Amino acid sequence: MNYFLSYGCENLCKFPCICLVFIFYFGTPVKAQTAEEVITQVRTKIEKVKDYIAQGKLKTNVAFIKAPVAHVKIYFREPNKIRIQNVSGISFIPKGFININLDNVFTDISSYDLIDVGRDKNSGLRIIKLLPLNDTSEVVLATLYIDDTKMLIKKAQTTTRDNGTYELQMTYGKYANYSLADKIIFTFNTKDYKLPKGITFDYDDGSLKDKKNKLSEKKGKVEIDYSNYVINQGVPDSVFQ
Repeated sequence: MNYFLSYGCENLCKFPCICLVFIFYFGTPVKAQTAEEVITQVRTKIEKVKDYIAQGKLKTNVAFIKAPVAHVKIYFREPNKIRIQNVSGISFIPKGFININLDNVFTDISSYDLIDVGRDKNSGLRIIKLLPLNDTSEVVLATLYIDDTKMLIKKAQTTTRDNGTYELQMTYGKYANYSLADKIIFTFNTKDYKLPKGITFDYDDGSLKDKKNKLSEKKGKVEIDYSNYVINQGVPDSVFQ
């Protein structure tokens, strides 16, 4: 081995010390960040936002429910206050949708066990599971798919005790430095969806039993396309009352 290194330096480089540095640099792997380090950086980025007011278009896609696209205002204030106000149109929002900022998970990260699952084979995103240490926690399991170069959560699957299982997909753009998405897609099981009174259905069959069965087999989606954010300018208590 000594002879090989000496031979390589003499023939590949006029400056042996540079060759040795070159060999050392490429021979020493960069240490990967732990799950705890990744989550800490993601959390730090999210916590840059104390409050915001956003405008957007909200589309509710629930089986057999006719709902037009709604223009909405979204108000948020840390740690987990959020209100979605219709400017025009009608929107139907599952209760679990209030968690779109994932702040309920990140309020006290020390109350979770972190499990590093590795990387998704298709997207290359880092997968980290969060298991609550408290048996009475509303969140039973959260699985985060993280871009650990930009420290952004791209997808989150959350199982709760009272609101079923839902999934968030986030697309980022102009406000990525604040971990605020340009688009959010919230997917949920319609069997966990509490339907408001007076909703108009469109069924092929008039049977009430068939209606319920069809609804329970479907997944619903809520999509928000954000057009503008006003960040850290203050949101009064009256908005959430």
